[in-house]
Amino acid sequence: MPPDFDGITNILAIKLRHIGDVLLSSPVYRALRAAFHSGRVSALVNSGSEETLTGNPNIDEVLVFNRRLKALPVFKKYLGELRNLRTIRQRGFDMTIDMTGGDRGAIISYLSGARIRIAKDSGKTSRWGKNYLYSNLAALNGHTHVVMQNMELLQRFSINPAGYAVEMHIPDEVYGVVNRLLKGRGIMASDNYVHVHPTSRWFFKCWRDDCMAEVIGWLLKKGLKVVLTTSPDEKEISKARDILSLVKETSKGGLITLMGETSIKALGAIDKGAAMFFGVDSAPMHIAAAMNTPVTALFGPSGAFNWGPWDNEKTISEPYARRNGVQTSGIHAVIQRDWDCVPCGGDGCNGTKKSKCLEDISAEEVKRLIEKRLP
Repeated sequence: MPPDFDGITNILAIKLRHIGDVLLSSPVYRALRAAFHSGRVSALVNSGSEETLTGNPNIDEVLVFNRRLKALPVFKKYLGELRNLRTIRQRGFDMTIDMTGGDRGAIISYLSGARIRIAKDSGKTSRWGKNYLYSNLAALNGHTHVVMQNMELLQRFSINPAGYAVEMHIPDEVYGVVNRLLKGRGIMASDNYVHVHPTSRWFFKCWRDDCMAEVIGWLLKKGLKVVLTTSPDEKEISKARDILSLVKETSKGGLITLMGETSIKALGAIDKGAAMFFGVDSAPMHIAAAMNTPVTALFGPSGAFNWGPWDNEKTISEPYARRNGVQTSGIHAVIQRDWDCVPCGGDGCNGTKKSKCLEDISAEEVKRLIEKRLP
């Protein structure tokens, strides 16, 4: 039975996860705006992920939890936590929707003072009884895409979808900065280029350096320009440099490296002009898909049925219907081994932080798939 929404005018949606997770929650805010069109809708996200939601017309305010608090001494950490809780409590929320599933989201929901507190039923994984901090729980199908899971949580309480498109809003000034940057590096408006993001914060999701280098060299040899990006993380930049050192294509005039130089919104602006995004299972993959850029992505331990690039134009309930293997969904494609152990959801094989299922994928099969999908 749905809760009584009478008098609900101030709503907080909580997603204290990483960039890709936050971006995939954007259809939730469209549904909330449609259902509570005269109400106020706010989002609470981790610092570093807020750019995925800023500028979204369905969100009145993006609140940010400072993740650096976790690294502070105990006293300063909890003092900062209390300040955050006080800020949320003062907002006077009537309803919270926790899409996080973690302890912090449960505590924030309860201490917000909201009358209605909606969340996924964590069942046996709730070791200390955090489910009791919510007023309304729903058991969800964990074998569907995360976008569908988010929307299922709302539908269980009679809040209907208002479209399933994942969206990120980019200001004109960011497009201007990116266009000038690319033009300064030799990319004209008429040029076909491929956006390559070869790294992830988790290296067990990364492909072999030599194979990634071979595909980049092949793209350059075909006369395509390549825009290569990474996050500002020094480990990712170092890995990308190792990859580029293996690129055998001698004519690198078509290679534009922007390692650590781009914001989240700038990545989206780069994707908007790209013929294709190629990379691994990562937040930039989701950003490219949100910009309706065709994605070819390598998957290892993660399930594409949960995390595959979301196609905004193709409305289907199961975008990646199989458990593993090479699959397509609309304009997007994922390459993954069809082994019995895939996806395992682990951080590499036997604690090595390396995924054999990824390392087994050859450059040749990747090139064949990309060749079919290039315009």
